[in-house]
Amino acid sequence: MTPVQQTLLILLLPLASAAIIALFLRSKGGLATIVSVTTAAIIAGLSLGLIFGGARFTSSMEWMQLGGLTISLGFKFDDLAALMLFVVSVVGFFIHLFSTGYMHDDKARARYFGGLSIFMFSMLGIVFADNLFMMFIFWELVGFSSYLLINHYHEKQTAADASKKAFIVNRVGDFGFLLGIILCYWSYGTVNLTELGAVSDSGGAFYSCLLPLLLFCGAVGKSAQMPLQVWLPDAMEGPTPVSALIHAATMVAAGIYMLCRIQVLMVPDALTVIMWVGTATALYAAFCAIVQSDIKKVLAYSTLSQLGYMVAAFGLGSTIVDHGGHEILVATGVGAAMFHLTTHAFFKGLLFLGSGSVIMGCHHEQDIFKMGGLWKKMPVTSITFTIGVLAIIGMPGLAGFFSKDAILLLAYQNNPTVFGILVFTAVLTAFYMVRMWKLVFFGRTRSEHAEHAHESGFSMTLPLMVLAGLAIFGGTWFFDLGLYPKFAGALAHLVPHADGAAHNTILYTSLAVLLSGSLSAWFYYKSDPMDALEVKATGIFHGLTGLKKSFDALYNYYVAKVQQRFAMMLNFLEQVFLAGLIIRGFSGLVGLFGLGARSLHVGSLHAYVYWFLLGVVALWALTSGLF
Repeated sequence: MTPVQQTLLILLLPLASAAIIALFLRSKGGLATIVSVTTAAIIAGLSLGLIFGGARFTSSMEWMQLGGLTISLGFKFDDLAALMLFVVSVVGFFIHLFSTGYMHDDKARARYFGGLSIFMFSMLGIVFADNLFMMFIFWELVGFSSYLLINHYHEKQTAADASKKAFIVNRVGDFGFLLGIILCYWSYGTVNLTELGAVSDSGGAFYSCLLPLLLFCGAVGKSAQMPLQVWLPDAMEGPTPVSALIHAATMVAAGIYMLCRIQVLMVPDALTVIMWVGTATALYAAFCAIVQSDIKKVLAYSTLSQLGYMVAAFGLGSTIVDHGGHEILVATGVGAAMFHLTTHAFFKGLLFLGSGSVIMGCHHEQDIFKMGGLWKKMPVTSITFTIGVLAIIGMPGLAGFFSKDAILLLAYQNNPTVFGILVFTAVLTAFYMVRMWKLVFFGRTRSEHAEHAHESGFSMTLPLMVLAGLAIFGGTWFFDLGLYPKFAGALAHLVPHADGAAHNTILYTSLAVLLSGSLSAWFYYKSDPMDALEVKATGIFHGLTGLKKSFDALYNYYVAKVQQRFAMMLNFLEQVFLAGLIIRGFSGLVGLFGLGARSLHVGSLHAYVYWFLLGVVALWALTSGLF
C-alpha cells in the first residue's frame, strides 16, 4: 500500500463507520460501539505507521472546474500534518475507548458513536487538506458534527440551545474565513498551500493585512477567541468525552493548526492583532475560571485560556530575515504554538476524561462544592487527574512545563507587556486548577453522591493512565523523536533549557508562578459547600462572574435591539413594497387587464365585427404615420 493509499484509507474509514451505523445500526448500540471503536483503533494504527514510516508527500486531483476556477482535493502530509495526525488519531482513539464505559447505559449511544465517526472523518480531512478550499469543506463538516454531538441530549433545552449557539457563532467566523479564501484566490490565483509557500520562498510579497485577518476569523470561531468565545463554555452540555475530543484535544485546536498552515500569508501588522487577541482571551478566560463551580466549566475556561496562549505564541514568534536580497517573514511561533497544542491535547484530554470519571463516580454530580474526599474513593482517577493538573500549571519535567515556557520565552524576547500578562495568566491558571483539585479530591465529602463515589471501570481508567503518561513524557519524548515540525523555526532553541540566560529567567519565573498560584489556592480554599471567594470578597466574585454574562448580555442586546428591529424593518418593507405594492400591485393590474379582456367576449358576432373594423382602422393609422 502506497502512502497516498494509506492516507486515503485513514480518511475514508471513519466515513464508512458513520455510514454503516446510520444505515444499519441505529437501534443497535452495542454493535455501533464496536464498529466505531474498532475503526478508531485501526485509524490510530495506520496513522502511527504513516507518521513514523518517514513518508512526506503531496498529492492532488481535480474535483471540479467552474470557468477559470479549478477546485482540487488533495493531501499535504508533512511534519506539521504528522504531528496533528497523532493528536487526532491517538488521542481520539482513547476517547472512543473511554466512551464505551461512559456511554454504556445511554439509549442513544449508536447515534453518539456515529457522530464521533463523522467527526473523525471531518477532522482528518482538515489535517490532510492541501488547499484552503478543501480545508473549508471539512471545516464546515466539523461544525456540523460538533453540533450533533453537543446536541446529543437534545431533550434538554440547555443542550439544544448550546448546540445552536455553537453552530451560529462558528458560522460568523467561518464567513470571514470564506471571504479570506476568496480574496486569497483573487490575489494570487491559487489557494494551494504548497504553491503559496513557493510564492513566499521566491521572494513574492504578501502585503495584504486584510487577507490573513479574514482567514484568522475562522480560527477565532473554531478556537473560541474573543469576541466569539461565548459558545465554548455552553458546549459543555454535551457528553464529557465529547468535551474531551472536540473542546480540548482536536476541534478547537483546528484553528491553531490552520494558522500554522497559512503562516506564509502573515504580515507583521496581522500578527500583532493575532497576538493581542490571543493574549486578551487567555487573561479573560483565566478570570472567568476562578469563579466556576461546575467541574467541566472550569476546564472549559481553562481550554479557552490555553488556546489564547497558543494564538499569542503564533503572533509573537515572528522575525524579518533577509532571503536572497528579499525580506521575508519567518513565523517561529508556529513551533511554540504547535508544541503547546500537542501537550495541551494530552493533559487537557486527561483532565476532561478525569472529570468524566469523577462525574460518573459521583452519580452525575458536577458541582465541585458538592464533592470532596474522592482521593481514597477513586485512587486511579485521583492520581491521573493530579498529573494533568501538575502538567497544566507547569510542574518542571512535565509536558506543560516545556511548551508553556517556550511561549513565555517568546514573549520575554519579543514583547515584555505580553510577557507580563501571560505570566499573570499562568498564576491564575495555577490558582483555579489547584482550587478545583483540592475541592474535588481532598477534605470531607460534601454530598451524598460524593459519599458513595466509586472508581470507574477499566475501559475508563486505561485511557486516563495512557494520557497521564503522555502528559508526563510528551514534552521530551516527542521532541527527542523529532516528530515536531522541523520547518517550524528551530524548535530546539524555543525550549527553555536550550537558552542560557533567558532560560534562567523563565525557569525562575515559572517556579514563582507555580508556587504563588498553587499555594494561594491551597490555603485560601477549605472543604466547604460555599465558594470562599464569594464569602470573603463578594465584590470581586460578582465582578468575575459578570465577565461571561457581560458578553452574553451584549449579544442578547444586539439581537433584541438591533438585529431583531432590523429584521422587523425588512419584514415591513417586504410586506408593503414587495408583497404589497409590487407582487399584489402587478397581480391586481394583470387581473384588471384580464377582467377587461373577458368583458369583450360577449358572444355576439356583430360586436366582434365592430372590434375587427376598429382594429383595422387603428392599424392603418399606425402604419400611415398618423400617430
